[in-house]
Amino acid sequence: MLYSKTVKKTLCIGISVCLGILMLSGCGENWEEVKETTDSSSKSSAEQNEFTTEYTATDTATIEIKDYGTIKVALDAKNAPITVENFKNLANSGFYNGLTLHRIMAGFMMQGGDPQGTGMGGSDKTIKGEFRNNGVNNPLSHTRGAISMARNSQSMDSASSQFFICHSDSTFLDGSYACFGYVTEGIEVVDSICADAKPVDDNGTIPKENQPIITKITIG
Repeated sequence: MLYSKTVKKTLCIGISVCLGILMLSGCGENWEEVKETTDSSSKSSAEQNEFTTEYTATDTATIEIKDYGTIKVALDAKNAPITVENFKNLANSGFYNGLTLHRIMAGFMMQGGDPQGTGMGGSDKTIKGEFRNNGVNNPLSHTRGAISMARNSQSMDSASSQFFICHSDSTFLDGSYACFGYVTEGIEVVDSICADAKPVDDNGTIPKENQPIITKITIG
């Protein structure tokens, strides 16, 4: 793989992120914040190696998407215990059943779990952000198939119910978002959803009538 191609891809993704990265409450990152996060991907090899895709599977989540199929995700409560417990509680309560994927950016990620379907909603609680920049030693990296929590840019502890799955490696998010597991089966479902998506803006917004539906999420 040529270095120039890698740089171009990183810059393209970075620009997309600058237009609104992983919003939870309708308040996206501004350019300065995102640029700083993106620039962190240029750290030394030693610093980058602090992150890993080696996980401890403590639970399995099965995410069923209407008309697309099933995605199985290994959850890692060892590295992100609060995040996994919150996700499990919401799934077990049926919170996610019938919600949608409201934001899809092919080559980056797909995001859902908002009861409003707009990127501005969540559950009735927020949780601590389990990532390095928030004082938590979570080494899990945002590579293809990683599942992580969305949050707003005003608070590191604003994650609630919205989650995203990385369509492609997005390691510039490492240390700033709480990765808590990885897709083990059904990555082709993620590919299909991202391929079919027709966002109406550069932020990945999917019109309500076209949002893929999360039939249900089960744990076990």
